Amino acid sequence: MMNQYNFDLVIDRTKSDCAKWSADSLNSYFGKEDLLPLWVADMDFEVAPAIKRAVVQRAEHGIYGYSTRPHAYYEAAINWIRRRFGYRVEEEWIVYSPGVVPAICNLLQALCRKGDKVLIQEPVYYPFKAAIESNGFEVVVSELKNNGQFYEMDFEDFAEKARDPRVGVFILCNPHNPVSRLWTRGELERIGSICLENNVVVISDEIHSDLIYPGWQHTMFASISDAFAMNSATCMSPSKTFNLAGMQASNIIIPNGRIRDKYLAVQLQNNTELQNPFSIVASIAAYNEGEAWLEELLNYLVGNIAYIHQYLSDNLPLAHMIDPQATYLGWIDFRAYEADGKALENVIYHKAKVAMDGGTWFGRGGSGFMRINFACPRETLKMGLDRIAKTIHETYGSPPQSNPCNPAPAE
Repeated sequence: MMNQYNFDLVIDRTKSDCAKWSADSLNSYFGKEDLLPLWVADMDFEVAPAIKRAVVQRAEHGIYGYSTRPHAYYEAAINWIRRRFGYRVEEEWIVYSPGVVPAICNLLQALCRKGDKVLIQEPVYYPFKAAIESNGFEVVVSELKNNGQFYEMDFEDFAEKARDPRVGVFILCNPHNPVSRLWTRGELERIGSICLENNVVVISDEIHSDLIYPGWQHTMFASISDAFAMNSATCMSPSKTFNLAGMQASNIIIPNGRIRDKYLAVQLQNNTELQNPFSIVASIAAYNEGEAWLEELLNYLVGNIAYIHQYLSDNLPLAHMIDPQATYLGWIDFRAYEADGKALENVIYHKAKVAMDGGTWFGRGGSGFMRINFACPRETLKMGLDRIAKTIHETYGSPPQSNPCNPAPAE
């Protein structure tokens, strides 16, 4: 079957004010500006043609005032969720947020009081921790366990942490970023039951839920039972799926009217309830007309995953990438070359000149790992891997053979 879309096309983003490629942004995060960006989670691919047409048509109207979401916006999102996940969402359950992290901040303000604690599972998307701390709450960590092939939840440790009466909220990452793990229904049932037993509300970040690879299936946490739905808020968005992060549009699904009213009160207080007109039409077009583009994108990303595995095997045999079940983010284990996370990051940034999210950013368990964004043309991916391989060989030579899949020893 002939491809309709050219994901090999290299598009110059350096003059588009994008954070991923901006010299100022790179210098701020990495202390250098001449880096190849394989970091922040947006894609170096042009959006689906239907999205581009919808945005251009809206721009031609010439007036960009305050906007309201039409019924068609909700209908598109509801139909998408039903088609992809078999879950029926009511229109009134959907509330707007400019992004998932702002929604998490609003939810924490709505659900927590001074002195409360919030539970997360590290290594995990680092803005979770920042959102908790910036809002004056305490972070409680239940570490994920690396079994050598993929990561697992530590249910005993999680249950112990959840029993703390000051823990009122758990932020679930499903699919998990950065370890690209898709939690099974059984795992979600067990974690959800622990939360119910201990009166812990679940904020489920499911922003990567459309980016699922063959052989795997995403389970929405709220879809498991009415009890789970009423004890949760689900954060979804077309932003990762369709490369619309700059449009700033997320859908927060809150079936529980009491939680939803609290969220809306905080949203009004923070004045974050208005959506920009371009994100409205872009979202509608994405959900209604973007499915074929997404399926072709996933096929291309499968090719990139295979390319990384083969490249590491051929050029950096002591490095190992957890096989992604979802997301376009790879979690690469470099510990056989350099177990000191900060030292590894220094080598990647300042010698290889590649921008990747450092493993230490995601918590203590990330030391010696790096997160790579492989949602880019293969030419760009090869360039970044070539730089990394050359630099690691120059810096470390060839360490003694070991099994790179083994988890780090306990500290």
